[in-house]
Amino acid sequence: MTLETFIESTAVDPSPPEHLSEELQALWFAKKDKWHESHDIAQEIHTSMGSWIHGLLHAIEGDFGNAAYWFSKAGKTAISADQIDAEWTRIAEVALNA
Repeated sequence: MTLETFIESTAVDPSPPEHLSEELQALWFAKKDKWHESHDIAQEIHTSMGSWIHGLLHAIEGDFGNAAYWFSKAGKTAISADQIDAEWTRIAEVALNA
């Protein structure tokens, strides 16, 4: 799956494609503005990628203190509100290539 087809799926599909990893499912729901579904998945991914996604979700939520904690756990630099979309894309690219 390419980044373009992944983004297209978030725009047109009512649910994530079945073959997606948990990381991509969390990102898919985040892009669909389904924060709770995304968070439920992300908080069960106990890897640096899970922490990175978790940080992104708290940034989306506007809780930048909590986001900074999760970005730190992932070994990443915390982001500001104007970086959310670019960070989502960056994480999606990494997850798609994993």
